[in-house]
Amino acid sequence: MSSYEVAIWVFMLAAFLGFELIRRVSPLLHTPLMSLTNAISAIAVVGAILITGEKEASTLTRTLGFIAVVASTTNVVSGYLITDRMLKMFKKRNTEPRLSGSGMHQ
Repeated sequence: MSSYEVAIWVFMLAAFLGFELIRRVSPLLHTPLMSLTNAISAIAVVGAILITGEKEASTLTRTLGFIAVVASTTNVVSGYLITDRMLKMFKKRNTEPRLSGSGMHQ
């Protein structure tokens, strides 16, 4: 079996297991899981930068590495924004009573 065949099998297995894992996560654990996947995507950014910047990298490797950097960076930034928005939902709001009418104190 060639290294490309092994890589394709590993990718297919990882995709299947990842899909099954995410599908079975309860909504309560979604925010912590999102934070964890942001960390994993950050590792993917570093790996893609290292592969793209190799001295003997082919054009295909550099192109795929660039795509991986862009996709992982987009995932990290959007995941952070979504997680931040979800966490803001759990903060207590300032519940000061509002004055109605013309704004004059009675």
